[in-house]
Amino acid sequence: MTKSGAPTAPAGELPSGRLDEDGWPVLKPTLLTIHRTSPEDVKTRQVIFSLDGKKIGQLMYGQSLTREIPPGRHSLRANNTLVWRTVEFDAEPGVEIHYRCVNRAPESLYFMLFIFGVAPLYVTLERGAPPEG
Repeated sequence: MTKSGAPTAPAGELPSGRLDEDGWPVLKPTLLTIHRTSPEDVKTRQVIFSLDGKKIGQLMYGQSLTREIPPGRHSLRANNTLVWRTVEFDAEPGVEIHYRCVNRAPESLYFMLFIFGVAPLYVTLERGAPPEG
């Protein structure tokens, strides 16, 4: 025990390996990472991201974005300037949350390009593990 009565433990056993000035364990930060690295991506256009209504960044193909976020319920929106996708998620304290973003072309891409001269790209957001490599 520290002089303030807080429990002591070896630093390696604590979530972040650190104690605050009163001797309490410091939790790891809660992190949100978005990866835009899927080979299924059309590799064009930026995707703009907002969390709880506030812009947190944008990604081009091959990039990733990490932000420290507060624990709790969140709304993540991805917008490729044509269409958007929104997902809701809960962030537990000290966890790392990963989303994979893919900017996809519809199966009818070439037909739509031939008929209309344009075709929308669809954004998908999938929660999962970090990509390997």
